[in-house]
Order: sequence, then structure tokens, then C-alpha cells
Amino acid sequence: MNILFFITPKSEVACVYEEDSLRQALERMEFHQYSSVPMLNRNGEYVGTLTEGDLLWGIKNQYNLNLREAESIPVTTIHRRMDNLPVNAKADMEDLIDKALNQNFVPVVDDRGYFIGIITRKDIIRYFYEKKMPGHVGVQMQA
Repeated sequence: MNILFFITPKSEVACVYEEDSLRQALERMEFHQYSSVPMLNRNGEYVGTLTEGDLLWGIKNQYNLNLREAESIPVTTIHRRMDNLPVNAKADMEDLIDKALNQNFVPVVDDRGYFIGIITRKDIIRYFYEKKMPGHVGVQMQA
């Protein structure tokens, strides 16, 4: 099965960029109500994953600041505990599921390493649920 069937395209994914400030990252994550987002460079390459925990511990351990001061802190100065490992767009379902077992989303990159979107664990589970329970197509699953 082609994993691109599951992809949420880059244009629909909330991301942060390497040169974003700490404040911009916080505000973007709050606005979209996400606990983790992909981090990209301006070329569109996947750099890693930024989480609320990364931001919280970075603020606690590195800075004594208020929100105004956060405008001058590059998000790249925040230590990331771990990054969601990406898959190539040509990856097989086994590789996708292996990554999704430990990540709430899997970044997808092309052959050049450019970020093209994400596949959420929720979409994978929904697919298999609907396949197993055909009469329950369109079942509402909460995030």
C-alpha cells in the first residue's frame, strides 16, 4: 500500500521554522492546540520535532524570562529531547507503522529530504478500523 494515501500535505501542517523565536513557536502551538510540531529549515527540509515539553524545560533550564524576552530567543536554542523520525515518501507500510507506534505523527520527506507532510497515528488507526469494521465507515474518533 502506498503510504501517501495517509498524508496530510505540508500546506495543511502547522510547522515551526529554525529561525522562529521561542515566542512564535509557543503562539503557533497554542493557536493550533498541538503538543508537538515539525521543525523545518527555510529550504523546506525536516529538521526535527519541537514539543511543549522541549519548550517548557528549555525555559526552565536556560532562561529566566517573560514573554516579551521570548521574542529574541531563537527556537533552535531549545534542546529537543527527541525528534519524530521521518519516513521517505516511498517507504512501505511496515516502516510507517513501526514509526507510528512511538510517535503521534510521522513526518514524510521526499528523496531530497524535503518535508512534504505528515501521517498521523489517528489516520492509520482509522484506516485499519474501517477496513476491519466496514459497517462503521466514518466513525468519529477524538484526537
